[in-house]
Amino acid sequence: MEWLKDYWWVILIILVGIFINTIKALNKLNYKHYLDKKKGIKPIPYNDDEDDDWPSRPQQK
Repeated sequence: MEWLKDYWWVILIILVGIFINTIKALNKLNYKHYLDKKKGIKPIPYNDDEDDDWPSRPQQK
């Protein structure tokens, strides 16, 4: 662990570089395109009553 005391600044530079590259990659994402694409997808029909293995809850009074 002696090398960590001598080269802590190298690790810090690497972490800052990773952080900056992550921010750049996130800025390139186009969430508006994703939302427009998502509007065209029809939802999967799901009926809550079908294939329900759990017992129904008793009515609370």
